[in-house]
Amino acid sequence: MAATRILVVEDEFLIALDIAGVLEQAGIAVIGPAGTVGDALQALASEEVHGALLDAHLGGEPVGCIADALKARGIPFAFVSGYGREQLPPAHRGVPLVKKPFTGKDLLAAVAHF
Repeated sequence: MAATRILVVEDEFLIALDIAGVLEQAGIAVIGPAGTVGDALQALASEEVHGALLDAHLGGEPVGCIADALKARGIPFAFVSGYGREQLPPAHRGVPLVKKPFTGKDLLAAVAHF
């Protein structure tokens, strides 16, 4: 099944809008954007989510619990970050990483593997 409902977890408003715009132009429904760990976990609990694009740092909050929740539910995801793999939650360093600054093509390539 193609991922048609993507949770966007990003605390920088303009970047979140950019990601959402790319996905929506490709015909993908955007859940969020969620800007905090709590918002992301709430969206996971209340929405049908097929995949997620997850910023590695949300205003200093660790995102490992979001990644854990996605993995536990079998929901594919990719990190979107300006940081390297060493800054990702240790248990999830093998997850795809879209480097900031990104292009729309970069985002869609990551989502295509969901």
